[in-house]
Amino acid sequence: MQAPTSAINSPAPQTPSTPRPIRAAATLLVLRDGRDGLEVLLLRRAEKANDQNSGASVFPGGMLDAHDRSLHGHCTGLDDTTASARLSVSAGGLDYYAAAVRECFEEAGVLFASDASGKSIDLAALPAQELDAMRHAAAQGTDALLALCDQRGWRLAVDRLAYFAHWLTPPGMPRRFDTRFFAALMPPAQVVSEDGLETVEHMWLRPADALAPARGLKLMNVTRRILQQLDAFGSAGDCLAHARSLQQIPLNMPRLAQGPQGQRAVNIEEPAYEELGHVDPDGQCTGRYALEAGLAMRLSPQVWRVTDSADGTPTAPGLNSYFIGEAGGDCALIDPMPAGSAHFAALRSAAPGPVRWILSTGPRGSLDAATVEGLRAAWPEARPLQASTDEVLKVGGTTIRAVVDAEDADALAFLLVEERLLFTGSGATVPAHMRDSVDWIVPAQGFMRRRAR
Repeated sequence: MQAPTSAINSPAPQTPSTPRPIRAAATLLVLRDGRDGLEVLLLRRAEKANDQNSGASVFPGGMLDAHDRSLHGHCTGLDDTTASARLSVSAGGLDYYAAAVRECFEEAGVLFASDASGKSIDLAALPAQELDAMRHAAAQGTDALLALCDQRGWRLAVDRLAYFAHWLTPPGMPRRFDTRFFAALMPPAQVVSEDGLETVEHMWLRPADALAPARGLKLMNVTRRILQQLDAFGSAGDCLAHARSLQQIPLNMPRLAQGPQGQRAVNIEEPAYEELGHVDPDGQCTGRYALEAGLAMRLSPQVWRVTDSADGTPTAPGLNSYFIGEAGGDCALIDPMPAGSAHFAALRSAAPGPVRWILSTGPRGSLDAATVEGLRAAWPEARPLQASTDEVLKVGGTTIRAVVDAEDADALAFLLVEERLLFTGSGATVPAHMRDSVDWIVPAQGFMRRRAR
């Protein structure tokens, strides 16, 4: 086993003094069927200083305008009540649809609108200078698009948009957006044209091609994830039918974390996601997305975790030991494991104070004698506690209660009463009589996770 990595006794997360504002936004996935299947429109953003999306390939979209509500009267096939119900908001749902249409026109020159007869407007028939003037005016403010609709009798075809996804930028990012994604077929008789200011290039690509490393596109996490979703559909029609069939669309909010590849966003289906919400709710990037051999991490003011290797190599980490106590005071050690010298070194480095009690969630009597002796070499007063069911241990201002493991009657689990954490070796099941006392499962292997409700 390799030598332990530097211990990371990170402080308990602190609440930021000024939470970052969250801005409402709308994005439109413009789709078409190409020779080899579904294609989606991507725009490359202009290079700008202090822009977290500079140079990225994105879908058309942007923030809601304060006056997008004034476009409601020019929307067809959808009213605010219906739109709000679809987006699960109390009011203003139609603002998102209108903003998606407006932003797509400003950034890509594509306008989802109908004429007085209900037919799609023929922008391709307009002189280029006239179309440019229209786009420029619309970019200056929503009132210009409102005037355009009044003058030409156009209606914004928001009913062609299918609500597809809902994403919220992770806490800790310099700018945060609450974004609704819509999908729609590219309207006929129109041509994509980047505006040269916000967007400098457009591409029609199959999702798989956009994702291919050889393509070299700069993709934000949310764009990559949406492309992965789109890649599951054989045609634009299939994608729209799927979107329209969805009864509920969940909120996706990634979380930032550190790991072997540096800082990155962690998505909701990843094993570390729930733990990150507990240890780093404000996005200070103090959490981890990978458990590495020798890694020590503070999970709460009274809990520290030290990860060992699953098979004696640093490439298969995942076995956890936990300290419970107060910094500088006596503590208990749960699951020391029959480990080698590297894990002992990591435990000694991470210990918040002298170890007085040694607990195990493994089969009763499984504490290895050599392990106990190794711990007592560092902490002479350490002793294994042959706990019985419902035995209570007071340590460092905390209360630890021993209970039978719900998935292994020959083993114990340990409840940290004040923090409602259950340390268990076998799985994620909580004894029925304890469900009102447990919020989190803290396993012998893997990340902590919420108790299933």
